[in-house]
Amino acid sequence: MSTKSEHYDVIRKPIITEKATLASEANGVVFEVAIDANKPQIKEAVEALFGVKVKAVNTTITKGKQKRFRGMLGRRKDVKKAYVTLEEGNTIDVSTGL
Repeated sequence: MSTKSEHYDVIRKPIITEKATLASEANGVVFEVAIDANKPQIKEAVEALFGVKVKAVNTTITKGKQKRFRGMLGRRKDVKKAYVTLEEGNTIDVSTGL
């Protein structure tokens, strides 16, 4: 069994966007997760930290864009998002602090 600090290493922060709000109506929550986290790790972390039952986990990796900063080319980091679907009757309120 993993420790609580390892769960916080897997789940970085909740993502609150228009699309994430639409997912919450269908019993889903969106988190930014560690780029090397896999679906079983994400499921275990969400269940341990929030005390809910997870039905499914879908992930997506968004590649970082190239941006200019003071004339120099830079690159934003790649971001992995986890779309977590919860079992019926379980909810997570991401608008309040942890």
